[in-house]
Amino acid sequence: MSDPAEQSPGLSAAEPSGVDLARVALRAAKEQARKRGEQVREKREAKRHGLRSGARADGRDPVPLGAALNRLITERGWEAPAAVGGVMGRWPQIVGPDIAAHCEPKHYEEATAVLTVQCDSTAWATQLRWLARQLVARLNHELGHGTVKVIKVLGPAAPVRGYGRLRAPGSKGPGDTWG
Repeated sequence: MSDPAEQSPGLSAAEPSGVDLARVALRAAKEQARKRGEQVREKREAKRHGLRSGARADGRDPVPLGAALNRLITERGWEAPAAVGGVMGRWPQIVGPDIAAHCEPKHYEEATAVLTVQCDSTAWATQLRWLARQLVARLNHELGHGTVKVIKVLGPAAPVRGYGRLRAPGSKGPGDTWG
């Protein structure tokens, strides 16, 4: 029997390709080179003019909060989790009000790039499975290529069965009466 991920049109279990890994490595190498260049320039300036505060910008100057947060996110490698967290908050703007009214994102698994979405009815779960490829494309357009590879669609949660005092031990409910 074949894998269910191969049968569903919106699901793919692809591993990160060489191109994606190369992009990440290139981004990290560029950032390291930029930092080294800044450090060399700062040392040269400090030797030439002496380390002092002045009219020119240096590493001790205050920076806007947004710029400091962006630098922290980049340094720590939190781009994908931060982007997906933004999607959780902007879900209605990304997928539209109709889908957002019936489906909500529940969890994002960064290692496998799987976004789990729960729908309030089986009809909406089926509809979202049919739209999964388009949603993956739209989310990757918003977040960056390869951030979301698979959308895992969950149907509505089943009601919890309560076992009362008058229930026979081992009974499985109404299906138990016919056989």
